[in-house]
Amino acid sequence: MGEVLSQNEIDNLLQALSSGELDVEEMKDNGEKAVKNYDFARPSKFSKEHLRTLEIIFEHYGRLLSTNLPVYLRKNIQVEVMNSEAVTYSEFSNALSNPVLLGIVNFAPLKGSVILEIASNLGYAMVDRMLGGSGVPLDKSREFSEIELLIIERIMNVCVNLMREPWENVVDLSPRLDRIETNSQFAQIISPSEMIAIVTINVKIGDVEGLMNICLPYLTLESVMDKLNTKYWFSTMQDHDSQEYSEAIESLIAKAPIPVKAILGNSMISVNDFVNLQVGDIIRLDSKVDHELAVYVGNIEKFTALPGASGDQYAVRVTSVIREEQ
Repeated sequence: MGEVLSQNEIDNLLQALSSGELDVEEMKDNGEKAVKNYDFARPSKFSKEHLRTLEIIFEHYGRLLSTNLPVYLRKNIQVEVMNSEAVTYSEFSNALSNPVLLGIVNFAPLKGSVILEIASNLGYAMVDRMLGGSGVPLDKSREFSEIELLIIERIMNVCVNLMREPWENVVDLSPRLDRIETNSQFAQIISPSEMIAIVTINVKIGDVEGLMNICLPYLTLESVMDKLNTKYWFSTMQDHDSQEYSEAIESLIAKAPIPVKAILGNSMISVNDFVNLQVGDIIRLDSKVDHELAVYVGNIEKFTALPGASGDQYAVRVTSVIREEQ
């Protein structure tokens, strides 16, 4: 219901209209509405929120690459997420040059595949490192041989397997490298007009620097798009109960082996006596048979015990527990 004017307000309004202070035309609503242009050739399927969440996921992925790849390449690896953008698949494929390294990754249980593109100079550097070289790329680009592709496939499998952990808050992935293509024409996983998200990662292997692009089709991510927002992301991370973490840590610590030793006694002998020790010689200790022994857990005295036997093995029977306050 609109605001009701008082008689004085009505009189003042009429006076302002008659004197020309207010223009009736300006007060009229022209009925025009702002129209936003929509490009049907490039429908906006990825919002800024989606792209930002993908960057967060692959920042985690980059940290995993920088800690795991040095095991295989024996070089310092630096990984940094550069940017993310939404384009059509034709724009992505037209920008590729041959030869190119394209890993077609099955993104099960999501339908469809994603593409992992690695710069050629990084591929040559990986092969050189795996074969014992210094990791210097070729001066002139050429086709990859079958042996080189097999070596690169091993590194790509490692990269693909590392995708499980960063995506675990969105979907329980089981990614698998289907094949490696060196010609972009044989990597048409979707229609050229379909929208994709591209996350660009800068990878530095020693002194060799190149880009890694991850191509994520909208059709593949469509079923989990609602989960690709920071609100869901952080709420999922906070859902983990601290009690679960405590129990998990306790269970891991419980399996850790710790050395336990019981000290029968101590003795001081000369170096000369030590050198001349023979089988059957007796070393006199500073403790008696009926005295309690000190039992150490690691280097901390934790129990007292009496010596004895269990079956055909030596053993001790714990008599007291030494508390920290003692």
